[in-house]
Amino acid sequence: MRPESLFPLYASLDTLKGVGPALVKTLKRLGMQRVVDLIWHLPVGIAHFPLKKSLKECRAGEPVAVVVSITTYDVGMSKKHQPVRVVCEVDGEPLILAFFKTQPKSLEGRLPIGEKRLICGTLERFLGVWQITHPERILFPDAAEYWQEKSPLYPLTAGLFQSQAQKLIQLALKRLPELPEWCPAAPVSWKTALQKVHAPQNVQDLDFSHPVRQRLAFDELFADQLALGLMRKIQLPGKSISSQGLLKNKILEALGHSLTPGQVHALGEIEADLAAPARMIRLLQGDVGSGKTLVAFLAMAHAIEAGFQTALLVPTEILASQHLQTLTNLAESVGIEIALLTGRQKGKEALYEGLATGKTQLVVGTHALLQEAVQFSNLGLVVIDEQHRFGVEQRLHLTAKGEAVDVLAMTATPIPRTLCLTVYGDMAVSRILDKPQGRQPIQTRVLGLNRLQDVFQGLKRLIDQGQKIYWVCPLVEESEVLDLAAATDRYESLKTLFGEDKVGLVHGKQKADEKEAVMARFKDGSCQILVATTVIEVGIDVKEASYMIIEHAERFGLAQLHQLRGRVGRGKEEAHCLLLYGYPLSDIGKQRLSIMKETEDGFRIAEEDLKLRGGGDLLGIKQSGLPSYKLVDPLTCGALLETAHAEAQYLIQEDPYLRTPRGQAARMLLYLFGQEKAVHTLMSG
Repeated sequence: MRPESLFPLYASLDTLKGVGPALVKTLKRLGMQRVVDLIWHLPVGIAHFPLKKSLKECRAGEPVAVVVSITTYDVGMSKKHQPVRVVCEVDGEPLILAFFKTQPKSLEGRLPIGEKRLICGTLERFLGVWQITHPERILFPDAAEYWQEKSPLYPLTAGLFQSQAQKLIQLALKRLPELPEWCPAAPVSWKTALQKVHAPQNVQDLDFSHPVRQRLAFDELFADQLALGLMRKIQLPGKSISSQGLLKNKILEALGHSLTPGQVHALGEIEADLAAPARMIRLLQGDVGSGKTLVAFLAMAHAIEAGFQTALLVPTEILASQHLQTLTNLAESVGIEIALLTGRQKGKEALYEGLATGKTQLVVGTHALLQEAVQFSNLGLVVIDEQHRFGVEQRLHLTAKGEAVDVLAMTATPIPRTLCLTVYGDMAVSRILDKPQGRQPIQTRVLGLNRLQDVFQGLKRLIDQGQKIYWVCPLVEESEVLDLAAATDRYESLKTLFGEDKVGLVHGKQKADEKEAVMARFKDGSCQILVATTVIEVGIDVKEASYMIIEHAERFGLAQLHQLRGRVGRGKEEAHCLLLYGYPLSDIGKQRLSIMKETEDGFRIAEEDLKLRGGGDLLGIKQSGLPSYKLVDPLTCGALLETAHAEAQYLIQEDPYLRTPRGQAARMLLYLFGQEKAVHTLMSG
C-alpha cells in the first residue's frame, strides 16, 4: 500500500480535468498511464512569446503573443495555391493569420468570426500589413490572464498538442505533495526542483548538468540503488554446496594447462558463494576469449561432486551445440553425464527421464529447458550464458525447477563498472581481466573499400594457403536507404570469384539446420570463406578461422566490432582482422576504427564506446541493456551514479530497515519511483 500523500499522483490520467478516453489512449503511446508519469515528462525546449497589447512598437521577425478579434475570412478563390487568410484586429490594427494547404472549415471551430483568441507566432510584414503564418498556438483569450512569456516545449505524439501537454503537466504539478527530505545536502527540495525543471528560462536549464536536473537525476539513481541494495540485503535462503575439488583437479589435469589468475580469483568467489547458506546470484563478466566457459564448467563440476544437477541455459541452438562440443570431452574424461536439449531435438523422453532421475548431471539447452515437461531430481546450479538475452522471469522459471537454486550468469560484453551497477545491480560481479595462455594476439588493419580489388587478391593467396576467413556484412538484403553491401550480394560476388564450394553464407533469416550445415562445412569441410551477418557475433567457435573481414566497419558500434573480432585468434595460427570502411568517414567513425586498431582490451573499448556513441547511436544503449531512466542521461551519469550507490550503501548500513526520519523519507522515494518490490522485501525482512 502506498502512502496516502502519493495517492493523487498514482491516480489514472482520466482523473485530470479535460482528459477523456481518446486522450488517455494518445498519452499511453508516450508511456503515460498515471498522473505521476506526466511529471517525469521533461521539457526539451523553450517557447518565448512576449504578450503584446498593441502592434505599434513590434518589429518583423519578432515572436509575440497577442489577443486578436476575428473579423472575416479571405479564402482566396482566385488563385489555386493562395492561403486561407483570417482577418483579425489587435487594438484596432489589422493582423492577418495565413494558413497554406488548409481547408477553411478546419479553422472555423478554432477561429470563429466575432470572437477573440490569443495567438502565438512570429510577426511578418506582407504588403504593408502585419501577418503571422501558421500560428504556433491558438488559445482562448483568458489564457492572457496567467500568461508566461517563456513556456516549456515537450516531446509530443500524434494527437497531442503542445498546449495540451503544458496544461496537463501543470495540473499534475499541482498534485505534488510536500515530502520529507531524503537528500539533506540537496540545493533545492524535490518539489521545488520539479517545479523549476518544468519552468526553464534559458537553454542551460534544459541541460542534464544543470543543478536542478542533477538533483532529480540523483533521486532516481538513489531510488534505484537503494532498491537493489535492499533486495540484496535480505539474503535469499539457499543451501551450502561444498566439495573436495576432486572433479575440478581431474578436469584441470585433463586440460593440460593451469588457470589464469583472473580465472582462479573468479572461481574462488563462485565457490565461496556456493558454500554459503544464502543463495548465489552472481555475474561472471569477461572479455572475449577470457575463459568464462571453463570457469563456469568447473563451478558446475563442483556442484556435481556435491551431489547436485546443473543446467547451462543459452540463447541459440548454435551456441548450445558449440558449448556441448567444448564440454563433452572434458565431461566424459571425469565421468560427468552431459546432455543437450533444444526445441528441434527428437527423442526427448529419454533425456527427460535422465533429468528426472538424476542420471543426467549436466544439461546444456536453449529455452526448451523452461518447458513444464523438464523436471530435475536435484537441481543445484543454473548457469545462464549471455544473461542480457534472458529476462528475470525466465531466470526465475528455470530456478523454480529446484530448491533454492544458485545462479551464475555470464556475459562476454565488457561493461564499465558504473554501468554494471545499473545493468546488473541485483548480482554480485566477478570479472576476468586476463586471457588464457596461448590466446593469439589479433593484428588489426584498416582499409578503404576503394581497395576492394586488393582485398580479393589477398583472399586468393589465403585460400591457396588453406586459411579460413569470416567476411561480415551488416545487412541480409540490399537496402535503398543505407548504401551497404548486402551479405547475399557479397556471397554471390565471392562465389563467382572463388567457386561455390569455397564460400558459405549464414544469416539470421535462415533456419537453424541450414545454419548448422553451413557452419559444419566451414569448420571441417571445403568452405573457406564464411559470409555472414552479425549472427556470428556470439557463440561461434571455429579455431581454424584466423582472418576476420568486416565490411562497412564504420557502421558498427565498438562493442560489436570487438565481439566480431574475437571470433578469430582461437587456434595456433596468427590472427588478423581487416576493417573495411566506406566514404565519407565521419569523425566518430575514424575514432572507432582507430581505437580498434590500437587495443584489444575489451574493458577499455567499452569505456571508449560509452564516450563516443552518445544518446543517438542505436547500436549502443539498447544492445547493452541499459535501463530506461526517466530523469537520467545514462551516458553521462557515471559520477552521479557512484555517489548514489555510495549513499544508498551508507543508508542501508546505518539504517537497515529505514526507520529513522531520513530512512522514512527514503521509503517515500522508493514508492515515488515504483520500487514497491524493494519496500515489500524490506518489510518482509
